[in-house]
Amino acid sequence: MNATPQYRLVYESLRKHIEQGVYSEGDILPSENELCIVHNVTRPTVRKALDMLTNEGFIKRRQGLGSLVQSKPRGIGILSIAGTTSVIGRENLVTRVVVKPVVKRWPADFPFGLTKPERESGCIYFERVRLVNGQPIFYDISYLPNMNLPRFTRRKLDNHSLFNLLREVYHIKITGGEQNIKAIHASTTVQNHLDVDPSTPILHLERKLETSRIYFNVFSFLYCDTREHALFGSF
Repeated sequence: MNATPQYRLVYESLRKHIEQGVYSEGDILPSENELCIVHNVTRPTVRKALDMLTNEGFIKRRQGLGSLVQSKPRGIGILSIAGTTSVIGRENLVTRVVVKPVVKRWPADFPFGLTKPERESGCIYFERVRLVNGQPIFYDISYLPNMNLPRFTRRKLDNHSLFNLLREVYHIKITGGEQNIKAIHASTTVQNHLDVDPSTPILHLERKLETSRIYFNVFSFLYCDTREHALFGSF
C-alpha cells in the first residue's frame, strides 16, 4: 500500500486532537507556520490539511484570526458522512459486533445496484449494535465490496469507527450517498437487539455511501430507536 501523503498525516493528527478534546469549540489551532515546523512540512501541505478540516466542518478559518474549532453537531450523526463516532464522541458511544466480518456472495435480492467489479468480488458482511450512554440505539447490517481490503476480516470493530478505519487504514473516504428512510414495526431480531417491544416504531434506513475509491460503495441497513435521540445529518 502506498505511503500516506503528508497532508493526510497532518489532517489526521489535527482531527484526532479535535475529536479527543485537545482543542475545544472556539479554540484556535496553531498557525500555519507553527504547523509547518511541528510536522516538518511545507505551507501548501498544511493548507491542504486545513482545507479538509474546513470542508468537513471541524474548523472555520477567519482572516487575521486563524483556524477556529467549531462545535460538533448535536444528535446522532448516522445521516452524516462525518460518521457517528465523530459526532457523538467515543466517551458516549459503545459499538458491539454481533456478527464478525465474513466474506460471502451478495444477496440475490440486494436492493441497490452494484458495479460489475463489486458484484464479481463478493462482499464483506458484518452486523453491529451501537449504544449511546448504555442504551441500544441502532442495529447496523453492513456490506463492503471485498476489493483490496487486506486483513479486514481480522480487524476488531468493537468500539471502533468504520469510517475512521476505512479512512485511516485503507485511504477510503466517504464522499456522499443516497438513502431510503421509512418507519416500520420491529421484527423479532430488531426487538432483541434494540431491547424494544413489538409495538415500538423503528426507523429503517437503507444507505448506499459513495467513496473516494472507484467502483467501491459502502452499503448499510440500519434500524434505529429514535424515541429519545434525534438523528442529525446532511448529504
